[in-house]
Formats: sequence, C-alpha cells, structure tokens
Amino acid sequence: ISTFFMVEESKFINREISWLYFNDRVLQEAEDKKVPVIERLRFLGIFSNNLDEFFRVRVATLRRLMKLENKQSFYLTYSPQNLLNQIQEVVIFQQKKFRLIYQQILKELAINDVNVIDEKQLNSAQKTYLANYYKEKVEPQLVPIMLRNAPKFPYLKDRTIYLFVAFNSSNSKKIQYSLIEIPTQSLTRFVEIPGTGKKKYLIYLEDVIRFSLPQIFAIFNPDVIESYVIKITRDAELDLDDDISESFYEKLKKSIEKRKKGAPVRFIYDENIPLKYLGYLLKKIKLHEDDNVIPGGRYHNFKDFINFPNIGKSSCEYEKLPYVPHALLKSSTSILEVIKKQDLLLHFPYQNFDYIIDMLREAAIDPLVKKIEISIYRLASDSKIINALINAARNGKEIVAVVELQARFDEEANLQWSKHLTDEGVTIRFGISGLKVHSKLILITKKDTQGTKRYAFIGTGNFHEGTAKVYSDLALLTADEEITSEVKKVFDFIEKPYIPVVFEHLMVSPVFMRDSLLNLIQFEIEQARQNKKAEIKLKLNSLLDELLINKLYEASQAGVKIQLIVRGICSLIPGVKGMSDNIRAISIVDKYLEHVRILSFYHGGENKIYVSSADWMQRNLDMRVEVACPIYKEELKSEIMDFFNIQWSDNIKARIFDGKKSDKFVKTGKIEIRAQESFYHYLHKKNK
Repeated sequence: ISTFFMVEESKFINREISWLYFNDRVLQEAEDKKVPVIERLRFLGIFSNNLDEFFRVRVATLRRLMKLENKQSFYLTYSPQNLLNQIQEVVIFQQKKFRLIYQQILKELAINDVNVIDEKQLNSAQKTYLANYYKEKVEPQLVPIMLRNAPKFPYLKDRTIYLFVAFNSSNSKKIQYSLIEIPTQSLTRFVEIPGTGKKKYLIYLEDVIRFSLPQIFAIFNPDVIESYVIKITRDAELDLDDDISESFYEKLKKSIEKRKKGAPVRFIYDENIPLKYLGYLLKKIKLHEDDNVIPGGRYHNFKDFINFPNIGKSSCEYEKLPYVPHALLKSSTSILEVIKKQDLLLHFPYQNFDYIIDMLREAAIDPLVKKIEISIYRLASDSKIINALINAARNGKEIVAVVELQARFDEEANLQWSKHLTDEGVTIRFGISGLKVHSKLILITKKDTQGTKRYAFIGTGNFHEGTAKVYSDLALLTADEEITSEVKKVFDFIEKPYIPVVFEHLMVSPVFMRDSLLNLIQFEIEQARQNKKAEIKLKLNSLLDELLINKLYEASQAGVKIQLIVRGICSLIPGVKGMSDNIRAISIVDKYLEHVRILSFYHGGENKIYVSSADWMQRNLDMRVEVACPIYKEELKSEIMDFFNIQWSDNIKARIFDGKKSDKFVKTGKIEIRAQESFYHYLHKKNK
C-alpha cells in the first residue's frame, strides 16, 4: 500500500493521506492471525466505521472546497480534485485488501465451528426456520419500493444499506426494479440459524431477505430475480445559518435535520452488478463515476462487525480482564476524603470508571457539597453521569453543566441531554460562541466552618461509561488548591469569556496553551545548545499543527532527543537527515483505543509532565477550550512516565512511523512486550 502514499519531498505529510495511513494500521489488526478471530472481524468494523466518518466529514469538506478552487484558489495550497483522486485510488486498494482479509477470517471462523453462509447454502431445516423468522420478525419491517411506479426516485439514507432488486415478470415485458431498505436499526444484522452438531451458523439479514424475495414479489410471478446491495454516504458537516432571531439551540436542531439530507460523497455497490443497473442507479442518484463511486463485495456496512456476536469458543475473542482496584479507593467509604489527603491517578479501562460515578453520588448526598460543575462532550446513551447530576440537583446542590452541542455526531443526543437536565433544574451553559469546549473537567465545591474546599477531575477522555471500557484514558483526581482554583477559572472563563484571566499552572487553549508549548520546546532547545540534557516525550492522538511541528524540527536540529507516540494523524516526518534526525516516532493499535495524551519535558531535570485533553492540531489549540494539567507529585510523575516507557518498549503492537509509510512493526529485544498487557500487570503490582 505504501506506493499509494507517496508525497512530494516536504516537511509535512498531508492530513488526509496520514489518516488513511492510520486506518490501514487498523486493517493490519484485522489481518493479524495472532488476534482472536472475532476481534479481527471487529477491527474490520472499526476500519469501516472510520472510513464512513472520513467520507462524511473530510471528503465532504474537500468536495465543498472544489467549488471554491476556481474562484478563490489563492486560499488553497493544493488541488482538492487531485487529493480526492488520490483518496479514491487508496480507498479502492484498501477495499480489495479488506475483502481478502474478510475471506480469510470466514475460513478461520469455520475452523472454529462458526459458519457464515448465504441463502443458497441453506439446508431444509434452516430454510424452514428462516421462512418462519422472516414472517414473524422481518416482514413487518419491510416496505419494498417499486421504482418504475414511484413518482420519483426515493431518497437514500446516509450509511443505510439497500437491496436493489431486478426481476423479469411474466405479467410485464419490462424488467421491474425495486429498492428494499435493510432494517438493521430494528433487527440484528447477524441471524443465528439451526446448526448441526458442534457447527453453528449465521446468516446476514440481507440474505434472509434475498431468501424471501420470491415470496415478497409473489404477485408478479417473477421468473429470474437479481439482487445487489448498495450504500450511500452523505455530507455530514453542519451548516449553521446566521439568523440572529434564532438561538444557537434552534439553529443546531435545524442543521441536524438538514444533515440527514446532505449531498452524496460516496456510493458503494456490489462489483458484480451489471453495468446497465449501475448506470441506472447513478443516473437516478445524480452521481458521476468519478464521484467516489467505489466497487465493493456482496456486503456493505461492515461497521456492524463491531457488534459481531461470538457464538463460538471463548478463545475467539479477547479475554475480559477484571478491573484493577485502586489501592487507596477499594476499602474507602469516601472518595473525596481520599482525594483531600493526596492526588491520585485513574487509568481507564484498566480501572473502573464507576469510581467517577461513585464520586458524584457521594457529592450528591454530602450536605457540605454546595456546587458541582462539569464539562460534557460525549455521554453514554444510558448515562449514569446524568443520573448522578440529577440526583445532586434534587438534593439541593447547584449544578452547572457545560454541554458542547457541536460534539460531532453527538449533537442530537446532547440537545436532548441538555433539555433533560434543564427540566431537572440543572443550569446549562452551551460554551463560547465559535469555540468548542473539549476539556474534561469536574469541579466539586464543599463549604464548612473552616472555609471552601474544591475537588477536581481532570481527564483525557469523555464522561462516557461505554468508551471508558475500550478507550485508554487517564484522569487526575486532586484537591490541590493551586490546580482546583484554576479549574474554577476555566469554568468562569466559559461563563464570562470577556473577563481577562491568567493561568499559572494549567495550560488552557485558546488563550495560553500554544505559547506555553512553544516556550517549553524553546527551553529544551536552549538546553541542547548549551550541551545539556534535553528531551521531549509526547503521547498524542494527532500531531498536525505546522507551527509546533516546525518547532519540533528546530528542537531536533538543536540536538533535543524527541520521542513521539502518535496513534492517528501525524504530519511530522521523523528521521530526515538535517531536519528531524533526533525524532523517533511509533504508533500503537491494539485491543484498546489509545486516547491518553501525555506531554513530558526534561526541563533541566525538573521533569515537567502534563496530562491533556488536547491534541496538537490547530483546532484544539486555537478553536477549542482545552486543558493540559501539570503533575506535581513525584510519585504520580513516575507512574505516568512508567506508562509512557512501557508503551515505548512495545515490540508486539507498535509500528515504526518513519514517513515512508511502511508501518513495519517494532522488533526489538528478546523479551516480548505488549504495552497494554504489560501496563495492566504493572497496575496490579502497584495497587497490591
């Protein structure tokens, strides 16, 4: 695949190409035979879901830019059309690779007595079962549309799969066309059917419908029936109008409705579909063959593989490890009392996110707690966080929730949560106009006869119980007065951004973070120029900001040793002679999604270490409210750097990032180190 990623000799790798490069690492996990077979399928689901969002957002943006290219080309440093062509070429290549991996996985599933079959492979018992299943479960959900009789071609929903059906009818000389939406929103995509002995069987929902097509179109007495799955992806960018008579809440609500009817940005079809049918569909949908029309296999919407059921052996998926209890919390009756005595770190998903729920529950009933403030970006659909806040409000606490309405693809849910909280007496703030609030903060204020005491949660991940089980994140719990007073300043800044504010401890964007980072890098540069030890260690999800990348290049040229662990997009090119000789970079893709952000600067032996909600991207530094929090306790500094060093030592799931886009696995040392497993055992040992 590396041949498709060639870019001109430059200081930066294109963002979109770098993202495709990252998604190919996800595909590597699906290809890896050492990964349990059901997990491999789930990585195919993650790859597919990632690609859907890429087209809905990034490709949609490029298509919009194409309209500006001729009129305002001086704003662009590249050709959107050329980049779109390159993206399409890469995606088609990846889709072919995807299908080969999928076929390999099906064979391995069969070895494990799990068989995925289609409607042509059914035995008599399975046919009888599916006939009943279709009648009871599927038929009530179906509304076939006869296209020749329809007044206009039906609107195809975003990321929904359809069965395009063509059949000859003895009642008509014309070929009949029909479109059937596959009801995966209300029914399982993978239907278990009767097996034989140890062998178990699954069939796709669309194949259940294919099996039933003669019955569905029985009134036409069809002779030959053909069917092909198609799928469309639409522009998901929000268009907010400038009507000042409407509130932002109302504008967003209208924009979400418009999003559902966004312009097509990708059309995927079964590559076996006859050209006459494909031409008919493209004409009706008003797409050209160059408009990201992607040939695929018999099935689409592989994002559903994320929830693929394991009906086989337990060895077909990763072992579910028990949470590591935190030594200071496992026998404590009061989390706030523990935090009052000392700072502590929590590592998700190795440790239980319920600690945070318990902390909020405690605050909800503690008579000395007067106020809880929280910044909300994404929440679980059955959020316990929301329940804890509502209970606190009912107990007379003042609750202030900063809800980010523009959390991509969670806008509708956040609108509903904000209304629900408002109905329960919670004060809702929608952040600052033009800025997303992406920081992960909780501030609990207690008052007694001795005065005011604050307790803070400062994290790298969302308050989402679901993702806390699969995202690797880190949280600091502290009652340190210097830190908590500045967390309070962040909430005050969100409420009143027109009042000047100064931070001495936290790095907060968009006001101070970029300058603070540049100053920290500059200090290392000056140390290196004096032949003193100078080191920078960064763990990020994305590294894209050109100003900071240039500063890292300058640091490398001065002799600063730089280690980067970047999961996703990385525009920096390490190891280039004369530019980035002293920069080494790796990327880890494994069981958990790496989401922790750590910044470490040697700083003359002081070892300045921060945990952060922000990636190094322009949007995070200039257009979002983000927080990077210093770690002051030496024990916690050591714990964070142990985490970083374990990750850096990974020689099982770490890939070398060298700008050549080869994605070669790190192979060092005689002892195998898989960072996520090693850190789990590290935490167990530490918390005995």
